[in-house]
Amino acid sequence: MPPTLDAALLTGWVKAAIKALERHRAEMDRINVFPVPDGDTGTNLLLTMRSAAESLRRTARDPRPDTDPDGGAVDPEANPAAQATAVAATLARGALQGARGNSGVILSQVLRGVAEAVAAVGALGVAAVGAAAGVRERAVPAGGAVLSDALARAARLATAAVSRPREGTVLSVLASAAAAAQAAGSDRLDDVAVAAADAAARAVRATTGQLPELARAGVVDAGGLGVWLVLDSLVGLVSGRTSGAVPVPWRTREEQPRRPPVEAAPVGRPEFEVMYLLDAGPQLAAEPLRAALAAVGDSVALAEDGSGTWNVHVHTTDVGAAIEAGIGAGRPHRITVSPLSERAAPDRFARAHAVLLLVSGPELAELARSAGASVLVREPGQEVDAAALGAALAETRAREVVLLPCDPGLAPVAEQAAAAARHDGQDVLVIPTASVLQGLAALAVHDPDRRPADDAVAMTEAAAGTRTATLTVAEAEALTWVGRCEPGDVLGVVDGEIVLIAPDLAVGALWLAHRMLTGGGELVTVLLGAGASPELAADLVADLQRTHPEIDVIVHRGGPPGRVLELGVE
Repeated sequence: MPPTLDAALLTGWVKAAIKALERHRAEMDRINVFPVPDGDTGTNLLLTMRSAAESLRRTARDPRPDTDPDGGAVDPEANPAAQATAVAATLARGALQGARGNSGVILSQVLRGVAEAVAAVGALGVAAVGAAAGVRERAVPAGGAVLSDALARAARLATAAVSRPREGTVLSVLASAAAAAQAAGSDRLDDVAVAAADAAARAVRATTGQLPELARAGVVDAGGLGVWLVLDSLVGLVSGRTSGAVPVPWRTREEQPRRPPVEAAPVGRPEFEVMYLLDAGPQLAAEPLRAALAAVGDSVALAEDGSGTWNVHVHTTDVGAAIEAGIGAGRPHRITVSPLSERAAPDRFARAHAVLLLVSGPELAELARSAGASVLVREPGQEVDAAALGAALAETRAREVVLLPCDPGLAPVAEQAAAAARHDGQDVLVIPTASVLQGLAALAVHDPDRRPADDAVAMTEAAAGTRTATLTVAEAEALTWVGRCEPGDVLGVVDGEIVLIAPDLAVGALWLAHRMLTGGGELVTVLLGAGASPELAADLVADLQRTHPEIDVIVHRGGPPGRVLELGVE
């Protein structure tokens, strides 16, 4: 039976594409000279595709009932067309939400094109209801015609996402693949995939002569090479053909591409890459936002996943104006700002060591940055996945990174991201910090001039030596180890267990601090949440200075959501 774009093949395609991008990531990074020679196209494509795969894994771990276009529940086993539609949509959504760089945004639109084409044929299957028996079609063949439709949609979507399309880029490669797929005139998936991939390979080779920046460097377009790798991965699955020769302009794989020398950025050239997700709804008037971004920078890309979430990308010197443009159109979140000047170095790693902290809120982010750490800001309620962590690790541009997840629930995800980073040549050590206060304690003893092994030991000991407790407010009646609590009672929590019930916040803070100090300590760090007043902190500090004059007390704002305050004792 000829292969079709069903759920299993879509999943296998993404896995095969990830392996291909992993093999050639460094190669694509080296030849990346357009639109800026920032040496990260291969990395961005890989992280984007990993985000798509992680989204699918996350959905599998937390399945929710899907619905067909009529609004009814879908049994994936009984309706393969609906299953394929759900998988394709999940991959497209994950790619867009984790897209990195211009190339990642474009790749997300390739997956969106696939999702729309699969959904279109799936809708036909769901609509094919037996008038007499009332039985739905079990499957609709999603073969060559669907792939041809998917590539045509992808080419249109990717071109629409970019403000200034240029010949000789990934857009040219996509257009050639789409044209060849249509010209194949076949509904066999293998025939159309081979035609599209072969046309993409020819288009990649042609990019050197189409774009002056590529001609000067003697390389092909890195993003176009990545798209060919993705299409060639599909060919391997549906036809059994081994991977074709990488379409590079030099004669042997051993010959390295000629990267142009890194020059000082001319005055006026954008200094930062700004990216964020924008919740604005599918009816967003994209052109006004695109114009506002173009007024403050270049390399503008604006793409959505079809549900109202947009990915915004711009190179600019005015970071604030780029973010304000998004605020005027919707709700920006997952904002990342990366300096282009640092990333323009020919070496993938611009520094030897870094520490990466996961924090919640701008106050803690600024505190960690001021202490020399890189940060990944966790939005309230946001689920942090391995793809997001992997992207943050890559953005440190450090050869060796200490990762502090600051949440026991993130330990498995952190280890997964670290393993993927190690596979890519970055040495990552995860220190299992259970709270942000443990993370800050570890950061406080970090010394980049110390031997990495010794520094890791010191940071681990500092984190382990920090005892933490939290103060929160009960939302419901419950029976605890220290008695029954009522809604509104103040609860002191240590190691996940309620250890005290207090009548109000001021008393609860004092009781909890004194309980923590019964085991000794030299430093108390108070982390105030959104519900903590300045008076609460002032009264607590005054009491501790009176009753424990030997103790140093430090107060910070930006505690985790849902907690009045968090205490750390060292």
